[in-house]
Amino acid sequence: MTATESADAALRIAHPALFGPSPATRRLRAVFGALAVLAVLGAFWRTGFLDATRLWQGLGKLGWLLQFMLPPAHNGWLLDFLHALAETLGMALFGTALAFVIAVPLGFLAARNILPLNLLRFPLRRGLDGLRGIDTLIWALIFVNVVGLGPFAGVLAIAAADIGVLAKIIGEAVENADRRQIEGVRSTGAGRLQTLRFGIVPQVSPVILSNGLYFLESNVRSASILGVVGAGGIGQELSDRIRINNWDEAMFLILLILVAVWAIDTMSASLRMRLIGRASTRHIGDKRPSP
Repeated sequence: MTATESADAALRIAHPALFGPSPATRRLRAVFGALAVLAVLGAFWRTGFLDATRLWQGLGKLGWLLQFMLPPAHNGWLLDFLHALAETLGMALFGTALAFVIAVPLGFLAARNILPLNLLRFPLRRGLDGLRGIDTLIWALIFVNVVGLGPFAGVLAIAAADIGVLAKIIGEAVENADRRQIEGVRSTGAGRLQTLRFGIVPQVSPVILSNGLYFLESNVRSASILGVVGAGGIGQELSDRIRINNWDEAMFLILLILVAVWAIDTMSASLRMRLIGRASTRHIGDKRPSP
């Protein structure tokens, strides 16, 4: 064996990852890949997606329904539809605001660099996992039975579902904050609250604000569905029209929802970019705590 071959063999022994995966790793990857393909095919078969006849018949029925949806019409219910749309937007707005107010402090407390004591942080994180694991529609079913029918149940359902997700995003943003900026603030003699205010909050505020606006946009769509289970809003009107086969009015309501989502999306995207841009250029003029 030459010196080059000996050096190559020694390098393979010392750093096997440089020469690609081992045969055992390749076999393991092949097994997991085959299992993943089988799982996907099994899911398609179990849900009936592989039944081409059923899929084709469903598409034909959808085309048959479209002829009753066009042209869309409100048939004198326009004011009622607009009132229901305003109710839906109100649910999304107040639900998001309530979730935002509760999630911000919980997100900071769930961060490892804010609350280092695991005995307190662990149950808080698991509680947020529980909130995040339940869908908005399930929360709506619960709150409809707790507080009764109407938009108040929708507001509580949106808030309960969003608190866990928003708090997780905020907590991760706080944990990933640049330590150099935090140490720079501490070096001036700042206390814990001043370090939080001037070292962490300016870094995570763009993330908090942008995600809050995104959740508002998403919750307009969620609030449109909550009416199906009795939480009011335009979803209830849509459910009623589908139930009695008034497909032209159902199409009109769907178009109202699309216009509302587009408008909220456009406004929130513009506002989000302004807030992020303003936050990124604000640090030069920030007032720092005196030592």
